[in-house]
Amino acid sequence: MRRVARLILLLWGLGSAAGFGTVLYWIATDPSARAFREASLEEIAATTDRVLAATATPNRMAKLIAIRLDEDPRNWLALDALLQSATQNAIPLPHDLTTRFALLREQDHGLLATAGSCAACLMDSTSCSLTEVFVCQAPVNLTPIGDVLGIGKAASAYALGTDVDTVDLALSIVGLGATAAVLTTGGSSLVVKAGAGLMKTALKMGRVSRPLLGIFETAILRGVNWTRLSDARSLDAVRAAVRVEDFAEITRIAKALGDVADKTDVTTALHLLPMVDNAIDAERLAKTARALGPRLLANAEVLGKARLFRATLRASDMANWLLASFATLAAAAASLIGTTTDSLMRRFLRRSIRV
Repeated sequence: MRRVARLILLLWGLGSAAGFGTVLYWIATDPSARAFREASLEEIAATTDRVLAATATPNRMAKLIAIRLDEDPRNWLALDALLQSATQNAIPLPHDLTTRFALLREQDHGLLATAGSCAACLMDSTSCSLTEVFVCQAPVNLTPIGDVLGIGKAASAYALGTDVDTVDLALSIVGLGATAAVLTTGGSSLVVKAGAGLMKTALKMGRVSRPLLGIFETAILRGVNWTRLSDARSLDAVRAAVRVEDFAEITRIAKALGDVADKTDVTTALHLLPMVDNAIDAERLAKTARALGPRLLANAEVLGKARLFRATLRASDMANWLLASFATLAAAAASLIGTTTDSLMRRFLRRSIRV
């Protein structure tokens, strides 16, 4: 009887191993057999709400607000979002913290303070707060004027042998291309233009990540014919100087950031831009913006990039099959090992008794 049981367990184990190996083979050889799938907007909203409820404790919310209050300049966009989230979710905050919050808000938003900070912003983009950059600086970056100037400036610098701002040039090419149909945008040209202009503003404020800067620099290195660009006198000449395919990833990023601004607002998109290292990050951010809308900023502040972006993925049916087949294999192996060990122990005890 025990031999029959062991035989059954052995067959079970072999079948489980075959099933587990088959699933691994599918994942390795079939591009459509992925362990994760894109979550729906409803799933993203539900997941972030659940994680936020578990993460946004009174201590954590108080700590996040206190850290933001210590910044210079203070980011009132993030601060207001955190306070609003705490209020909406009935999260109590220390009285001394809310008092300090109110005092500093009044201090930063007074008439003299506003005038002084705006003057500093006009002189130096890196000193601009998120709430004043689009008010105090002329919105050149959001119009084709800035793109034309950026391309002309880069061409002149190249002709003179001086340093070229390659990142600004890349964004100028994408922005002008979206406006004048030089590049294939993959979506609304206005959305792409808005995203490119937003990144140019973020660049001046130092809010662009190093990996993202690398993408811009690579596109310029591969995709621009400098001789033709320096001689360009028309949009057709610019088109001839640019390899469109080398700017495809930047265009994807610009479109995604334009979507973020559309579903939230421009300052929120600018605030969240440091989370973006590549086109995948930008598109995940855009998807969370579509799912959460105005709630995106507070969720991003509390959850951070990793947990926020994880909400955009779900285990696929293939992943569930892999887990189930592994669990079955592990159970079969454990049963077979247990039965074999029991048989060996019985034999050992019988021999010991005979001796």
